[in-house]
Amino acid sequence: MDHKIILLVEDNPDDAELTLLAFQESRVKNQVVVVHDGVEALDYLFCTGKHADRAPDDLPEVVLLDLKLPKLDGHQVLERIRADPRTRLLPVVILTSSDMEADVVKGYEGGANSYVRKPVDFKEFSEAVKHLGLYWVLMNIGAHHAPE
Repeated sequence: MDHKIILLVEDNPDDAELTLLAFQESRVKNQVVVVHDGVEALDYLFCTGKHADRAPDDLPEVVLLDLKLPKLDGHQVLERIRADPRTRLLPVVILTSSDMEADVVKGYEGGANSYVRKPVDFKEFSEAVKHLGLYWVLMNIGAHHAPE
């Protein structure tokens, strides 16, 4: 695939909009696909439900995953991503407002590649999103795209 997709799993429309705006301001040109709950995230990744017509090999470059989600929470989504051979190496960044140490530990134990707290200040948030986009999309060489 020539285009690199970022999958944003975020149930709060304001936070999703701020993330998209931050990507625009930092000139990250990648397509950002937004899903609003844990079930929809898995449907997207595994080409089921309303995403059944999506090409299974067209995985996102990175998943930005909120923890507090309806239907399945972020930890449950992460667990399913890591349990499936098709997605187990997919980079997952937990992007959440939670500052509970237990969430950080559980995220890393579950296989998260990074854990980023959403700053309340938009300027800080925009800067954090810019760095996420630059690193995970432009600089990181993902094992899920490596030649076999």
